[in-house]
Amino acid sequence: MAALSNDPSPLIRLEAVSKSFALPGGGRLDAVREVSLNVAAGDIVGLVGRSGAGKSTLLRLVNLLERPDQGRVFVDGRELTALSKSELREARRSIGMIFQQFNLLQNADASDNVAFPLRIHGGLSKAQVAERVRECLDIVGLSDKARAYPAQLSGGQKQRVAIARALASHPRVLLCDEPTSALDAETTQGLLATLRDINERLGVTIVIVTHELPVVTALCRHAAIIEHGRIAEQFDVEGFDATPRTRIGQELARLLARPVPIREAAHA
Repeated sequence: MAALSNDPSPLIRLEAVSKSFALPGGGRLDAVREVSLNVAAGDIVGLVGRSGAGKSTLLRLVNLLERPDQGRVFVDGRELTALSKSELREARRSIGMIFQQFNLLQNADASDNVAFPLRIHGGLSKAQVAERVRECLDIVGLSDKARAYPAQLSGGQKQRVAIARALASHPRVLLCDEPTSALDAETTQGLLATLRDINERLGVTIVIVTHELPVVTALCRHAAIIEHGRIAEQFDVEGFDATPRTRIGQELARLLARPVPIREAAHA
């Protein structure tokens, strides 16, 4: 089993998961092929690969936005692949997700966007929802943008609202699908600093899909290189001592030899 941690009870455990999709011409695309992976609580893991390698599909298998054709998925000790629809909805409260294109409600301000999952799940008073929204916007440095609509926000600010929304339900896991690909370099640095702060201060485990290797070197503790739907190799980023076998691994090694530090978050 591919393991990014020696933890005997990882927070995320994928057991031989596979996922394929039907193609228009009648064939099938094997997007993920019998991948097994462990992620320890509190880790920051990068899933790296070229376009079409299967990394985003693999990420979506973690919270069953894509259900595997075979294999099992465990998060926080629960087998998600064995849960009923209602049980899965409840389990997903501990798994936040951030998308490349933000996926904000355009006719709702920042505060209402962050409040949306809390209102969907229910169980909190208006005052409790308002307090949690304030807490989450403060975490991402957007307390002063609570009444701003997405059209009034920069790309970096939109992504911060998306992060705040993902944090609203106190998740243990944050899944990030190419969260920096629509941002410029300076905004990316600030966003990565925010994600590291969330990991260190709140203990949230982060799994991030990216094709940008500087994101891995700046943020991640471990990385898995995905090729043709499989894990080709994996690295301890902070204690890198491997001899890379893949071209991406070799590029990553060169970057780690001259690391680019995360700058302090200048909230974009």
